Amino acid sequence: MNTFRGSDGQHLEMTNGGTAVFVDVLVLAVSTLARAPWDFRFAALLTLQDQNVMGRGVVGFGLAELDWGGTPQERAAAKDFLLRVLDLALSRHRWDELTYEPPRAEGYVRTYRAMVAAFDPETAAGGGRLPGPDEAAMASCTAHRVLDALPFWEGCVFCTAGVSATSGGPAR
Repeated sequence: MNTFRGSDGQHLEMTNGGTAVFVDVLVLAVSTLARAPWDFRFAALLTLQDQNVMGRGVVGFGLAELDWGGTPQERAAAKDFLLRVLDLALSRHRWDELTYEPPRAEGYVRTYRAMVAAFDPETAAGGGRLPGPDEAAMASCTAHRVLDALPFWEGCVFCTAGVSATSGGPAR
């Protein structure tokens, strides 16, 4: 089981398959909305939840562990970005491009959105559970049109899962 933690004991615990679906739908949304440095760092954190590379049952993170930024404005902007990502995912953004039907994804995203909405970034311990600026997910997979895991490994979450696409491989 993989666990994503909120505050006050809130958590989203998913099977390996559920986690893969959760990450897939969030990657589709984050890739569309990322504009600021924090956004790309969060995208990199999502790529690190790829169980095809990291191993099954060993991913997840707590909201309190994230580096939300150094000022109240940065923390508010980061939380707003994450809520917009979750809202876009809830709109089923690009889900028609998945090679499977994600039956439980909406429930996972709704639960996680409630956790993020209730979370106060001012209470976060921080400490950098977010890839640094030099590790941000800035490269795009041309085959799947999502941010990929560079500099950690070559390929996006769809490439590492063996999902084929007609437009070629990841951009390098």
